[in-house]
Formats: sequence, structure tokens, C-alpha cells
Amino acid sequence: MEKWEVAIVKAMLARKYVPQDIHAYFSRPTRSINQARISGIKDGKTHAVIKPASDAELDAFLNAWPDVDPSTGLHLRGDELLIKAREAMIAAVHSFNSAGLFFRAELYIVTAIIAWTYLMHAYYKREGVDFRYKKGGVVQKTKHGADKHWELGQCLSHQGCPLEKGVVDNLKFLSEIRHEIEHQSTNRIDDALGAKLQACSINFNDAIKRLFGKEFALEKRLPLALQFVTFDGSQRASLIGQDLPPNVATAMDDFHGRLSAEEQADPKFRYRVAFVPKVAGKASKSDIAVEFVKPGTEEAKGVERVLLKETERPKYLPSEIVAKAKVDGFPHFEMYDHTKLAQQLDARNPGKGYGVSVAGKWYWYEGWLEKVLEKLEEGWTRP
Repeated sequence: MEKWEVAIVKAMLARKYVPQDIHAYFSRPTRSINQARISGIKDGKTHAVIKPASDAELDAFLNAWPDVDPSTGLHLRGDELLIKAREAMIAAVHSFNSAGLFFRAELYIVTAIIAWTYLMHAYYKREGVDFRYKKGGVVQKTKHGADKHWELGQCLSHQGCPLEKGVVDNLKFLSEIRHEIEHQSTNRIDDALGAKLQACSINFNDAIKRLFGKEFALEKRLPLALQFVTFDGSQRASLIGQDLPPNVATAMDDFHGRLSAEEQADPKFRYRVAFVPKVAGKASKSDIAVEFVKPGTEEAKGVERVLLKETERPKYLPSEIVAKAKVDGFPHFEMYDHTKLAQQLDARNPGKGYGVSVAGKWYWYEGWLEKVLEKLEEGWTRP
């Protein structure tokens, strides 16, 4: 029991409440209180230094009781962290699904990270892990005297973190993107991040059910999103735009470069769903808008043949650019030529968007290959 609850119990005892009745006020679905706790407080064996609540505080408690969310049974004060976690994720999804918003991904990421932070705090609190920053054993304080609590990164790095690696990778990725987009204006990045945002939402719902109970799942609160359009390749390309902001593209490529192919394919890291027009064989199934197909089945293989697949942008080493130039009819183009051309065009400037540095190595995008071939066709030769 928390200190404020102990103070209320002492005030109730002073008003001659029966211990068994007091117990009923503090035991709830998310936390069962042993009646011995009340007896210990009454006998002075536990929490002896805590003073009873005032009459006004006790009256306010009784007037507000049971003070719970009727849909989940969560106590609005005792389960505050879990309630905040759920509401923040609901707000994140609603923001992303809202029509007319231009910075949906940014709004989602910032709010979802808040949701996950509250969820981790709720978990560590239940497990008895002190999630406050300490220095020399002393709890660190904010400017105005509140305890400093762990941010999400610290929660994820703690040895008691209950989340799977794919979930942690997803959250670390979104945290890095948040650092790049905070307080900055960005081009629309919703489609480029969609698979990660979808995974983040599903991971959160899975985590809250596994860690706290299925009754706290969000699927009852968040309906299937509907759209007014269908998409072909050209429509999708126009929505995604020509290029991501260079800093966001670099951050994404750098993070992906640190993961194996298996880690990148983990649906906990990014979750991708195929939507295809389907004519149902039975009238009873004709209104099913979304159908989930198990990977690896014959039906899944058929789906893969008719869908546009999301892929990472192709990246080439300098030697591969030179080799492709030779194949395209420029046999005398060598590595030295490539180096001089890149210097002449300031091609490694991140603002140009021609390539990216990953784990200390420079990789070129397809746009640079096209630029090289264009210059060679114009008759470019080494200075």
C-alpha cells in the first residue's frame, strides 16, 4: 500500500471503521490487499511513522470512491501510471488516424514513447524496481523538487526489462527518429515509417495484455481505420514523396545497418500487412474487408505476386558504382574517376541525398548511379 493509502486507513480506524470493511476499499482487480495489512497498521506493527489523513482528506476519499474506470476497473489514483499509458497510446493512434493532419508520424512517435514510458514505470513499480535516478544513493530531483524518473531508454536498458528484442529494437529506432524530428519541420514521413508505427501499436497492446492482463487490451477502444481511396503504384509514390529529409534518411539507414536481416524482418520491429481486393467464394464472407494470411502458405505466395513490396533503398559501394558504369558502356571509368567526380559534385554532402554512412562505410544510393551515368553521357572526363 502507498503512504497516502496508509494515512486514509489510519483515519478510517480513528472513525471506528471495521478492518474488514476498510479492506474492501483498497483491494481491487489490479491489486489484492491481504487483510493482515490492515491489522498491521491498526496494531502499529507497520507504517508507525505515517500520520492519519485529515477529516477533509478522508471525506474526499470516501466521496470519490470507488474512483475507477468502469470499462477496465483501473483505479484512477492507484493505477494512474497504467491509465496514462493506455490513454497516451490511444491518443497516439487517434492522432495518426485523424484526417487533415500533416505531421501524423511525428505526433504518433512522441505520444507513443510517452505511453511506453508510463507502461514501463507501471511494470517496474509493481515489481518493486526503483525507477528513480540516483547519484551516490541520493534520489535526483527536478528543478522544482520532484523525483527524476527514468526515461524510456533507461527503462529498456535495465536488466529486468520484460520486452522482447524486436520490441526493444522498434522502440530504440523510434526514439532515434524522435531525436531527429524534435523541434524541426520535416517533409511527410508517415509512409516511410508506417510499418514501424504499426508494430509499435501492436507491441504495446501485446505487452499490456501479457504484463497486466487481457482486460486492459486496447482493441475494444480502437476500431479498424477506413479509407476512401484505393492505391496503385503511382498514387503511392506521390504520397511518399521524392525523398525523406536527409537527417531522417541517414538515421534510418544507420539504425538498419546495425541490425541483421533477421532482426529487420522481425514483425516486432516492423509490421507489414497486405491489403488486396478479394472476391469471396461465399456470400457470408463477402463483407470481410481484411483477411490475414499465414506467411509461407500457397495463398500468401499468391498475395506476394500481386502486391507492391516495401523494400529498403538499394545501397552500393563505390566499386559497385564503377562496375555498373563499365557495364553501361564506359569501360575506362575507374575508381579514381569516381572519386574525382564525387568530389567535384560534393556528392557526400548529406544534404544532396546521394548516399549514407553506415557503420563507418559510405554507401551510394541509386540516384548517385544515375547522376554518374548522366555525367558520363554528357562527356565528363577526369580533370
